[in-house]
Amino acid sequence: MDRRFGSPLRGVAADHEEPYPSLSDFHDYEPNLEFDDTELEAASSDAIHETPEDLLDEYLESPVSDGTIEENFEKELAADSSLVFLEEAKPTAATIEDQEDDFSDVAKYEIVEVAGDDAYGRKVIVVSACKLPSNQELNHNRFLRYLMATLDQFVEEDYSLVYFHYGLTGKNKPPMSWLWQAYKAFDRKYKKNLKALYLVHPTNFIRVIWQLFKAVISAKFGRKIMYVNYLHELRQHLHFDQLHIPQPVLEHDERLMAKLRPSQKPQVSLPETHQASATSSSVFHAQLPTQQFGVSLQFIRDHSPADDDFIPPVVRQCVEFLSQPDALETEGIFRRSASTVLVREIKSQCNMGHKPDFNGDVHMAAVLLKTFLRQLDEPLMTYELYDEICAFQTLDKDERSRTVKIMILEKLPEDNYRTLKYIMQFLSKVMDRSDLNKMTSANLAVVFGPNLVWPQHGQMTLSSIGPINQFTDFLLTNQDEIFII
Repeated sequence: MDRRFGSPLRGVAADHEEPYPSLSDFHDYEPNLEFDDTELEAASSDAIHETPEDLLDEYLESPVSDGTIEENFEKELAADSSLVFLEEAKPTAATIEDQEDDFSDVAKYEIVEVAGDDAYGRKVIVVSACKLPSNQELNHNRFLRYLMATLDQFVEEDYSLVYFHYGLTGKNKPPMSWLWQAYKAFDRKYKKNLKALYLVHPTNFIRVIWQLFKAVISAKFGRKIMYVNYLHELRQHLHFDQLHIPQPVLEHDERLMAKLRPSQKPQVSLPETHQASATSSSVFHAQLPTQQFGVSLQFIRDHSPADDDFIPPVVRQCVEFLSQPDALETEGIFRRSASTVLVREIKSQCNMGHKPDFNGDVHMAAVLLKTFLRQLDEPLMTYELYDEICAFQTLDKDERSRTVKIMILEKLPEDNYRTLKYIMQFLSKVMDRSDLNKMTSANLAVVFGPNLVWPQHGQMTLSSIGPINQFTDFLLTNQDEIFII
C-alpha cells in the first residue's frame, strides 16, 4: 500500500461534520470494493438496491458544500437514476461511437485540457465542470467520445487526472445513465495506468455518486481517488505553473479559505492568477554553477568545461545508463513513473555536480531525462518554432522533410541542435528494440513531444498535441536524413 499520505480513512461514512479526507490531512482515501464484471454480477442485491433516500439522509450537508448545486440537487439526482442505471446493459459501440473524428464542436469549450507532468513524471489531464455548457448545448455522447479520444493519447503510459468539481449545476450536470455509460466505456485500458484521480472541491454530489457506484468500483481503483478540499493541497503533487485552474475555481477556493480559522490556513499561498508566479523548478534557478535543472542550456554550457561536443551532463549520464541492453529492453521504458522523493534526491545530486546514482532503476533514469527536458527555461525546440511545429499537419507530405530540415538545421541554436540530435540517436536504439520494450516511434512521440515543445504563454491545447506528436514521430523516423552525420 502506498503510504505517502499516511493512514487511510476506513470507509466512506466518516463523520459528516468533518471535511472530506484530503491530501493535506495525510489521508489516502481507500474504498474497500473491487470492480470487475464478475463482481458486478455477484454484488449483493441489498447493496445495489439501497434506496437513494437512505443515502441522502446519511450525507445531507457537506461542510464544503459551495451552494452551486441547487438545494434538492442530490434528491433530484437520485430520482433521476432510481438506481436503474445499474441494471442497464453495457453500452454498445453504437451508443458511444461517432463517425466524426473532428471534435471541434466539443473542444471549443476547453472542458478537457492537458497540463504537462505531475511531480512523479506523469501526464496530467484536467477536467473542469465549470466549463460544461448547458445540457441543451452539449451532446454528451459526443463529449464521451472526445474524452476517450483525448485519453487514448496517454493511457499507454502512467497519467493523472484532475477533476475540478466546482461549477456543476442542475443545468449542466450529465444524466446518471450517461455517467454509468461512461464508467463502463472506460475499461481496463484506461484504468490500468491512471495513477491518481484528484477530486477537487467535492460536495454532496460526489458522495452520492460514490454510494451509487461503490458496489462496482474496485479497491485498487478506489485507492487512486483522492479528495482535495483546497487547492494548496495539490502543490506537493502537481506543478502549478503547468496547471490551468479556471478563474471561477480560484475564486471559489478563496471563499473557502476565507472561512478557515487563521491556525488552519496554510503558510503557502496560491498564485493570484492561474499562472503561478513561480515555477516548481525556479528554486533551482542559477543558484549553483553546477545547476542542471530549471536553467537554460546556455547557462549549463557557460558553466561547463569547453567542449565542441557539448551535451548537458545529466542528459549524457541518463542516456549512457539507459543505453545498456537490459535498460533498452525494459518493457514500458519512459511510460512508468518514479518515486518523487528519489527524483528530488537525484536532481539535487546533479545540481551539486555529482553523477546521479540510479541504483539500477531504469524508470528513474527515464523520468529524470524527461524531467530535465520539461524543466528547461525554454523548450529544446524553442518558443520561436512552436507555431511552425503546430502547423506540421497542414504541410503537404512532399514539403515536410524540407520544412523540418530548415527548422532543425537553420533555426535551432547550436546547443539545442546537438542535444536534440544526441537524444534522437539514443531513441533510435530504443525503437530498434520495440519488440521487447513496446516503444514504437509513435509511442515515443507521445512521451517526448510535449517535453520538447510547449508554448511560451498559456497552456498547451489539445488541438496542438496531435501536430506536436506527429512532428516528433517524423523526427524519430526520419532522423537519418534530417540530422547531419
